[in-house]
Amino acid sequence: MKNVIVTGGQGFIGSNLVDELINEGYNVKVIDDQSSEANEQFYVNDKAQYYKISITDKDQLTSSKVFENVDLVFHLAAEARIQPTLEHPEEACYTNFYGTCVILQLCREFGVKRLIYSSTSSAYGLKNYIPLREDMPKDCLNPYSVSKSASEDLCKMYYTLWGVETVNFRYFNVYGERQPLKGQYAPVIGIFLRQRAAGQTMTIIGDGTQTRDFTHVSDVVKANILAATSPNKNILGELFNVGAGRNHSILDIAKMMGGEYEFLPPRLGESQDTLADISKISTMLDYKPSVRLEDWINANK
Repeated sequence: MKNVIVTGGQGFIGSNLVDELINEGYNVKVIDDQSSEANEQFYVNDKAQYYKISITDKDQLTSSKVFENVDLVFHLAAEARIQPTLEHPEEACYTNFYGTCVILQLCREFGVKRLIYSSTSSAYGLKNYIPLREDMPKDCLNPYSVSKSASEDLCKMYYTLWGVETVNFRYFNVYGERQPLKGQYAPVIGIFLRQRAAGQTMTIIGDGTQTRDFTHVSDVVKANILAATSPNKNILGELFNVGAGRNHSILDIAKMMGGEYEFLPPRLGESQDTLADISKISTMLDYKPSVRLEDWINANK
């Protein structure tokens, strides 16, 4: 049985990953300081061990011995919403960049074999045209994308300098079970579901023509486990898109949901279109997305 750590393992993506890892027989430790304001709740699996510690607190992480005898780390913990990081950029950089450096250094010191890093497609920004490929230049438009994409470089450096095996993932608009529903900065599908449940009009930012590659959380979980178990050494230090490989406009989503909608002013620093080129991850990790957005909405609306 492999011993693994999931940072941010009580949140949306992390808790889904924890459940699947336990289902597959892993011994799971979770590091989560429960600081996220987006969560409806902090999820617990009775078969996992939990450590309420910040990823920036190296002394406590060391003294707790959470990294002892660990084979793999899935690093998801972050300040994870674009708009709040515009209000508090220093917190985003401290948690996302310095916190990632702490986790990588502990992997190095404790001999952890491999780390899978969860990054963001927002690193592609505005100047790159869809479909978005991993070899395109970064175009970071906010503190969130700057701090997350800089951590990709840290991960690659820890592999090339010190041999800590790392794999970088850029997620595209993840949705699904346990997705955040609270606040104006929750993901759009979560906002629409909350508004519909409350009998409210759905609110669309801008004119609704902006498109996103919506990726189901189970496919993100699948990608993480594929990277953790792959014997292919060519994936190490590499960057991979994790997406559905198809996109939908926000207006299309509202129409799929059904009901009334209204338009709100556009927000600064957000891309018009996203669409993942998933040929690299499909070729090197045999990743195939399995959940179609329209099917999921029809089953959950």
